[in-house]
Amino acid sequence: MLNMIFTGLVAYDPKTSKANNAMADSITSSDQQNWTVTIKPGWKFSDGTTVTAKSYVDAWNYGALVTNKQVNASFFQYIAGYNDVAPASGSPTAQTMSGLKVVNDTTFTVALSQKFSTWPQTLGYSAYYPLPASFFNDHAAYLAKPVGNGPYVINAWNRSQNMQLRPNTGYSGTNKPQNGGIDLKVYTDTNAAYADLQSGNLDVNNGIPNSALKTVQSDLNGRFINEPAGIIQTLSFPLYQPGWSTDGAKLVRQGISMAIDRPTISKVVFTNTRTPASDWTSPVLGASGGFKEGLCGQECTYNPTMAKQLIQQGGGFPGGQLTISYNADGPHKEWVDAICNNVNNAMGDTKSCVGRPVGTFADFRNQVTGKQMTGPFRTGWQMDYPLIQDFLQPLYTTGASSNDSHYSNPQFDSLVSQANAEPDQTQAVTDFQSAEKLLVTDMPAIPLWYQNGTVGWSSKVSNVMLDPFSVPVYTAITVK
Repeated sequence: MLNMIFTGLVAYDPKTSKANNAMADSITSSDQQNWTVTIKPGWKFSDGTTVTAKSYVDAWNYGALVTNKQVNASFFQYIAGYNDVAPASGSPTAQTMSGLKVVNDTTFTVALSQKFSTWPQTLGYSAYYPLPASFFNDHAAYLAKPVGNGPYVINAWNRSQNMQLRPNTGYSGTNKPQNGGIDLKVYTDTNAAYADLQSGNLDVNNGIPNSALKTVQSDLNGRFINEPAGIIQTLSFPLYQPGWSTDGAKLVRQGISMAIDRPTISKVVFTNTRTPASDWTSPVLGASGGFKEGLCGQECTYNPTMAKQLIQQGGGFPGGQLTISYNADGPHKEWVDAICNNVNNAMGDTKSCVGRPVGTFADFRNQVTGKQMTGPFRTGWQMDYPLIQDFLQPLYTTGASSNDSHYSNPQFDSLVSQANAEPDQTQAVTDFQSAEKLLVTDMPAIPLWYQNGTVGWSSKVSNVMLDPFSVPVYTAITVK
């Protein structure tokens, strides 16, 4: 919904993932660290007020300030002064970031705390959207009916039930709606939604239930898309545990990876709605954006004989048995059991590997963040923006916000910093891939599969496609 009522400084091409200027007229820097942002004049919020540079600076400062408790605060961590407004202590020493300055109505400057050449390409993410004055002046009223600067406006909203979105007649962007509006419906049962899709009571459904995947093509007469999205699923290791941090444990981790039959699990368990992973990014990035099929090489290729050799050579599983933890309230048991079957078959021992269910996702994540894991555990990452940086830096640099394995390699960190400082996009991607190759040897997390996006639609509509985030491009949908 946020992406339907807002437009950011940049927007991502739904077919190529490329970041193109949207509200931004230009985003420039001479040193990859100090940026000048100029926005296009004349843009309006749907309440008629003008979008200015201050609309961005105020929104970003609000989003970063720790006392506002915004879940996307960490996206501002690269801006100078972030640590003053969001210190670990929770007691800010400043209310605004020193790196943000309004120059005039259409220009603001951003000083980053480090060089970050691809920073402009991150700015299509929802954390960076502008906010109107009404957000600050009458917060409760704004939350009841949010106002944006995007292609749609909220006409009516019944929380947890439905939302009516209608075209924003004053919209200045290029992606103007090709329809008369979108009615969003909330379903608590994916099978009920699918039944409505089949009967024509629902036009677009990107939550196809697993039970329908085997028949969806015939059910919908081919009106179905199944393609890789910007999501990767992994198994991470608790490298803070002594048994998993030895040189021998690297071989064990590689061996576990080679024991996994990714193609068969993707086909049998997931009905081909997963694509076997051979790197730590996503195919949606494309070759120019950093995806390199096969980068992981033999370490991500099914080879049970070599898997057993490496596991034995590395000293076996710490503790004697491999346990794979996952949240029991999600659809994970079947694939975890399948991986354990692979490992048990490779080792010739039916008790080498077992799944370890943890009650709820909240309980599971609390154990992960509390460093309580003793064996590998389920992890996944949905990209925030289509950059190789987003698949590597937040997950694998030392002390990064989403580094669940607590992996630390100074060479990896150095290559990431080198890539961020590189003004040439092609060279930056090369540097990131050099860092990524270190993950092959170190294997802090095993790439399993890229999650696919799926969508089905009724015979009443056409021109349905998925963007790189596996969300339908609603503005492009036409009614027959």
